[in-house]
Amino acid sequence: MSHAPSDTITWGMMLRKLPMIARALPRVVKGMKVANVKDPTQACGLGWTFEQATLRNPEGMALLQGDVLLTYAQANQWANRIAHYLSEQGIGKGDVVAVFIENRPELLVTILALAKLGAVSALLNTSQTRDTLIHSVNLVAPVAIVLGEELQPAFAAIREHVSIAAQRTWFIADGDTYSHPGIAPEGYVNLISASADACADNPTSSREVFFDDPCFYIYTSGTTGLPKAGVFKHGRWMRSSASFGMIALNMHPDDVVYCTLPLYHATGLCVCWGSAINGASGFAIRRKFSASQFWNDVRRYRATTIGYVGELCRYLVDQPASADDSRHEVRKMIGNGLRPGAWAEFKTRFAVEHICELYAASDGNIGFSNILNFDNTIGFSLMAWELVAYDHDSGQPLRSADGFMRKVGKGEQGLLLARIDEKAPLDGYTDPQKTAKVVLHDVFSKGDRFFNTGDLLRNIGFGHAQFVDRLGDTYRWKGENVSTTEVENLLLQHPHISEAVAYGVEVRNTNGRAGMAAITPAESLATLDFAELLAFARQRMPAYAVPLFLRVKVKMETTGTFKYQKTRLKNEGFDPAQTGDDPIYAWLPGTQTYVQVTDDVLADIHQGKYRY
Repeated sequence: MSHAPSDTITWGMMLRKLPMIARALPRVVKGMKVANVKDPTQACGLGWTFEQATLRNPEGMALLQGDVLLTYAQANQWANRIAHYLSEQGIGKGDVVAVFIENRPELLVTILALAKLGAVSALLNTSQTRDTLIHSVNLVAPVAIVLGEELQPAFAAIREHVSIAAQRTWFIADGDTYSHPGIAPEGYVNLISASADACADNPTSSREVFFDDPCFYIYTSGTTGLPKAGVFKHGRWMRSSASFGMIALNMHPDDVVYCTLPLYHATGLCVCWGSAINGASGFAIRRKFSASQFWNDVRRYRATTIGYVGELCRYLVDQPASADDSRHEVRKMIGNGLRPGAWAEFKTRFAVEHICELYAASDGNIGFSNILNFDNTIGFSLMAWELVAYDHDSGQPLRSADGFMRKVGKGEQGLLLARIDEKAPLDGYTDPQKTAKVVLHDVFSKGDRFFNTGDLLRNIGFGHAQFVDRLGDTYRWKGENVSTTEVENLLLQHPHISEAVAYGVEVRNTNGRAGMAAITPAESLATLDFAELLAFARQRMPAYAVPLFLRVKVKMETTGTFKYQKTRLKNEGFDPAQTGDDPIYAWLPGTQTYVQVTDDVLADIHQGKYRY
């Protein structure tokens, strides 16, 4: 990603921000105090902060979706009833409960109830099915599951492969269950009906949750193919909700955050909802993002703040211009992945004053945010970080002759490393071996430890950085991290494919990287039925992971250590002029098969004829 020289932050630019910095300073100091809980006996975390918000704004709107409008008092009491009931069923501190519900108030109330008990919500990705879903559930060995009716078919298909007792398989009907609990099918317990008469007071357990207690498991793409479960502790919830809600966004009870991002990811759940709770503000959600309804929803809920990922912004910019584009109350937005090319256009067309671009990995220990409202930056971090030189092929950081790593200069891109210390502990993964792999030792001096983010950033001055790209075996598409190894493993299940290498390629005027796979047929090209192959892939993987491009190779080249030459494949992309005798196929939007990419098809893709 290129950057204009104007992205570099100068002394003049900083001086112009001084009045804003002076105004923000008191809340920054207060926010840092709230964020950094150090006392191991101090109650904190999600349940506790929601109870504090309820005391502050009991009759204010807490959760909004369609016609469902719940005040803080109502949402808190609902979560309390569920928490008391679950406690009676033996769910307590440290127990892992899988949660499998699409974006709706019931999802948040369930997570809140579990947090009040000190139980851990394993936030299953609602796009997952079959083997990936079985892996995600069994990875964390949950003692129970809370399941939305909308995902019951996906769970029913894997139920015999996971060991969760029927009496702990709790069901939530697909509807406004606050008013109408609905009916559970045989073999499931209706959580809303069962908890309807439970106590509505705050459980004492929510004051017995401390900063080192885990709050959620959030799944991230594993470089070994299947998802890893990142541990998100209550102390980190405090850092996240205060850093973004108080310091970055200055949220208040009259604010409303509108979020269409999936709430099993940290940006939607921890950044957007956390910011709303921190300000005792409203949180309006939608089941799935809709570009055509987005601004209508924003006006309906009188939202002042929106959560985004870069792709979402691009879809909104692609909508036909309307006189209503700037007729709304949104003043600020928070999220990640907005590319410099679209930044100014979005800000101007939709009249948003502050784009609070952030950077945070759900499995990491560092966060950046654009508090000072510069353009084209993820802002700065209060944590210690460095950008180091790396090997372009392996993605590994380089060490000099003295054994230590080399920092890159201002304006250069480098691999982001974050210091691990008391101020920035690393919660890591449920698997200690996975955690050990991302920790680097003796980086700049003997005994120091750093978290390897696997991401490339550029230092643009005054502690501010710009996101460049992801390294390694994941790429980002449609706001989701895609594991290349997982895609490869699923393609290799096809009887006519003997080898598969997946990678991300850039498509003009899109965000992230689109999926592409180089495949070697088991027999010959003639044996491949491309409509059947597409149907096979779509059945087994989430829509965002299905490769948009295929490269058919007679033989796959490997390095001396038998690694596939992904860097070369990525560079050659889907241009037939670059790929020699290997034919390229594309899945064009709205079609049901892969078609061969000719010069004309390639020109149409480059010219944006197809909306990816």
